Amino acid sequence: MENLNKYIEHTLLKQDAKKTDLIKLFDEAKENNFLGVCINPCYVKLAKENLNNTDVKIVTVIGFPLGANTTEVKVFETKEAIEDGADEIDMVINVTKLKDREKDFIVNEIKEIKKACQNHNLKVIIETDLLTKEDIIEACRYSIEGGADFVKTSTGFVKGGVGAKVEDVKLMFDTVKDAGLKVKASGGIRDKETAISMIKAGASRLGTSSGVKIIS
Repeated sequence: MENLNKYIEHTLLKQDAKKTDLIKLFDEAKENNFLGVCINPCYVKLAKENLNNTDVKIVTVIGFPLGANTTEVKVFETKEAIEDGADEIDMVINVTKLKDREKDFIVNEIKEIKKACQNHNLKVIIETDLLTKEDIIEACRYSIEGGADFVKTSTGFVKGGVGAKVEDVKLMFDTVKDAGLKVKASGGIRDKETAISMIKAGASRLGTSSGVKIIS
């Protein structure tokens, strides 16, 4: 597959990552012309310094990894990330509220965070490892109603979780495509074969820490 690098958000979200690890991530993103990097919010300024005058998008995560912060905290975090130079925001849905079908809460939260994003893309991480097929469909519907731009499979932080699954990506794509939303597959994508299978299932983006391995 051509231009596989342009699907990849080169990702480093480990809590013990050092500054040298992040600089290496940014250098690899530039060298391989990846679509973006995905990092924790406290490193957005560092990313901006290192990726200035490049096409590499700076993506950061909000309410990560549990999604259980208050809406007000998520909104504040989003505003600060945008001010620091983030190009895109990946927010974690409140999984408890989703499972309890508290639609109004989730739709409102997505709307508020999207407003804080201004004109920047908002992706909603729905954490598929914790969801039934019905949960996945509902999460996608709430994301559509909230005005999100993408739905995303996983944080990669669920203990024992597998991350993105082809059947989940396809279900998500089939649910959101008519509304114009896109799908980001993330978690457990470590080789070219898996990456291509996710794209064929409908993913427009791949969140992976194995970007260099995948394209080489």
